[in-house]
Amino acid sequence: MDIQLVATHQTKSTLYTPLYATKVQAGFPSPADDYMDRSLDLNEHLIKHPAATFYCEVSGESMTEVGIFNGDLLIVDRSLKPQHGDVVLAVLNGELTCKILDMHHRRLLAANSQYAPIPIQEGADFLIEGVVTSSIRRHRCLP
Repeated sequence: MDIQLVATHQTKSTLYTPLYATKVQAGFPSPADDYMDRSLDLNEHLIKHPAATFYCEVSGESMTEVGIFNGDLLIVDRSLKPQHGDVVLAVLNGELTCKILDMHHRRLLAANSQYAPIPIQEGADFLIEGVVTSSIRRHRCLP
């Protein structure tokens, strides 16, 4: 899996968009409410620590079972302390990767059964760049 840095987060403006009071059904259709509950700023919703947040694009299929797919945009927070089970952006022996952190067995786990766990050997050059807090996927390609 290749990771490409896209940008660091910089809050320069606020854009509030409508947030409807009811949840959208993904199964059978239900009547929609004709009113907004409130406005939502995606910066406030997705970015908790703007100065420590950056974005990168995913290349590869090793994280599909947690909903991270090729071409997705990851939101990564450097200020969070990584915990067991977190999806992290890590550098292991010079290779940047997005994996699940297994602190109990000192390894990185893919979220795809076709990929083996990656052990973190004693003395390995290992660094966690940040914790992945969200991923964004486009469902319609914009021109």
